[in-house]
Amino acid sequence: MASMAGVRVRVRDRDGDGTRPETAPDGAPSHAGPGTATAPRPPMVFLTLSRWIRNRGPDRYWRVQEVLQHARHFRGRKNRCYSLALRAVRRAFLYSTKARKLKKRNMRTLWISRIAAATREHGMKYPMLICNLIKSQVELNRKVLADLAVYEPKTFKSLAALAKQRREEGFRDALGDGGEPTGVFSRMVHRD
Repeated sequence: MASMAGVRVRVRDRDGDGTRPETAPDGAPSHAGPGTATAPRPPMVFLTLSRWIRNRGPDRYWRVQEVLQHARHFRGRKNRCYSLALRAVRRAFLYSTKARKLKKRNMRTLWISRIAAATREHGMKYPMLICNLIKSQVELNRKVLADLAVYEPKTFKSLAALAKQRREEGFRDALGDGGEPTGVFSRMVHRD
């Protein structure tokens, strides 16, 4: 068997660039034949050895980290002890699920209170306004009515006038000869 001294073999070095030449020692078995070189593999990018091991290992580390990430802002041991953090995060997610429905309810209550306050400024009550607007075929929801009451008081005043006109005269009298009350724009449909 011929001596292997002076044969250059390409081996991946610790830098990861894969191009460091080395000579095989005499008599040592080589995985590459004489005159052949192994193709360099693209290096994997891991910043630390522990990250590389965790990449190969089970997913438990990443599941724990995800729970702890949600619990970072909690007080006490709940933000670093997995079993306590798991309970606290589950409870927090449960509260956030319930709060999505409660938020809708709270916003509707806020809109109704704003509409009621603006309606009282025009000498009416909230149920009377809503009922007469529906009878006048004004299809605005409470969110839009609340925004009009806050940001467009003149438009809301015209809507209140329309509801007041409808209440005083009744739907047929409000239509009269087919025209609308003066100074009020609505979406009433007239058929001739």
